[in-house]
Amino acid sequence: MTSSDDRINYLDHAATTPVRPEVLEKMLPYFTEKFGNPSSLYALAGEARYGLDEAREQVAAVLGSRTSEVVFTGGGSESNNLAIKGSAGLQQTSNGVRGHIITTAVEHHAVLHPIEQLEKMGFDATYVGVNKTGRVDPEEFAAAVRPDTFFASVMLVNNEVGNIQDVATISKLISEAAEHHQTRVLLHTDAVQAAGKLSLNVDELAVDLMSLSGHKIYGPKGVGALYVRRGVEIDPLIAGGGQENQRRSGTENVALITGFGEALALAEQERAASRDRMGNLSNRLIAGINKRIPNAAFNGSHTDTSRVPEIANFSFPGVEGEPVLLGLDFKGIAASSGSACSSASLEPSHVLLAMGVSPELAVGSVRLSMGRDTTESDIDDVLEALTAVLDQLGTYPVGPSES
Repeated sequence: MTSSDDRINYLDHAATTPVRPEVLEKMLPYFTEKFGNPSSLYALAGEARYGLDEAREQVAAVLGSRTSEVVFTGGGSESNNLAIKGSAGLQQTSNGVRGHIITTAVEHHAVLHPIEQLEKMGFDATYVGVNKTGRVDPEEFAAAVRPDTFFASVMLVNNEVGNIQDVATISKLISEAAEHHQTRVLLHTDAVQAAGKLSLNVDELAVDLMSLSGHKIYGPKGVGALYVRRGVEIDPLIAGGGQENQRRSGTENVALITGFGEALALAEQERAASRDRMGNLSNRLIAGINKRIPNAAFNGSHTDTSRVPEIANFSFPGVEGEPVLLGLDFKGIAASSGSACSSASLEPSHVLLAMGVSPELAVGSVRLSMGRDTTESDIDDVLEALTAVLDQLGTYPVGPSES
């Protein structure tokens, strides 16, 4: 199935992406001749500080924010934890409950697990359900606001099924509910999977906090950012020298940060142009699977406006995802069963279960996620390989093999 040069057909871009050459080129000088500590005063440090400032300006330009509102972190998980725990750290105990948090049942574990940790510390949380396409009802979400609610988190694009949440409407309704209760609710969005796919303008989305990560957009691993709207206070997770405007101490990793800034800027520049191509590839993939594997179940929304085309999730009745993935890997195709952070687990996806997918069907799910180098030939190879793998498993009826 692979070409003569043994190129891997990589269809797991929602898990991670390679560093693109332009980004690597941007990073390299900061490992060697521009290695100074940006907090120092001499000229060598100034070169590092310039790279840091330039990256902050690049991120702020994409978000439509002030540079002072951009906090560089060690990645999307840290950004989520800083937003959640940093907001919770400033709450005062009232009647035995330290405050109330709202989120959805389909968030990434980097949101769900910090909230679960806070529940053990005396906080209360509401996990709002979703419909069968994975979308939350904005009115139901806002209806969960209570007088002691201080924080809400809803992801912009789901990492497993690619559905888009209506964050702007949720923000409007939450503000109205908070005003009714004479309180303020901070709204956070995990936008890690949305970068390069949707607008990240923080004023259009009307969010107070936004998490981003570098390695989903052809940037380096181990770096990300948290947008913190001016006037919003957070309690730092890491105390020390007071870098990042006292919000994230530790000498900044300038090389990774410059790579992240460049990757985000390039992703935004190419976002509109890539939309149609990704849509065509997605349609080719979905139509091909439906034709060849009639009983395959597509997980998510078929509506273009409510999902990103880069991610397609299918379940195959009667089989588990693991042997399918191993079979695809043997044929040179990389895919996953859902979130890369939990794909080693045999447990069914919490996202699919929340969408009403049965546990038996959920364990047979496969996520195929496309990227900037994916071609029509890659899609055709996947269709051939997937048909062959299911046929080899001997427990699944497949349709015609022709394209």
